Amino acid sequence: MIGQDVLGWIGSKLQMPLQSKINWFGVVLAVLVGISAASGQTGGKAPGDRPAKAYNPKATAAFAEVALKRAEMEAELESLLLDYTDEYPRLKELRFSVGRIKAESERLTAIPQDQMEKATVALGKLVVRKIEAEVELWKLQQSYADGHPEVKRAKKRVDVFEAAIKEILG
Repeated sequence: MIGQDVLGWIGSKLQMPLQSKINWFGVVLAVLVGISAASGQTGGKAPGDRPAKAYNPKATAAFAEVALKRAEMEAELESLLLDYTDEYPRLKELRFSVGRIKAESERLTAIPQDQMEKATVALGKLVVRKIEAEVELWKLQQSYADGHPEVKRAKKRVDVFEAAIKEILG
């Protein structure tokens, strides 16, 4: 019974338009990469059979968390591009968000190999929340001057997340 439900759900996804399939596939792929990185899968080999670990900062839980958020935003951006112009406010917001995610992803890939154990899920979640706070600050700055109390509060929130990230990374 459950198997039929799953097959029915997969079948409904296959009947989507091509762009939606691509977006859906991107989100599913990001989730699977995150699960694989978090679980430390070895590809079916015994721990003693594998060579020394190659340094890959993109295989960390923190990077996977940020990659998932990036895939979600890029999927939404692509779907909105089909119906709206570049002046649509949500498109502008998503473009800003994706830019911030790319910058923070580069920051995560710059973590030295000897500090890779710091790239945990918690760090990835902090980075995602910082990006969300930066987007909120950006939206407020579109409407208010930098001296406005709402803008000051949003800046402080971004600073708190940045301080937490720096505390973890050292």
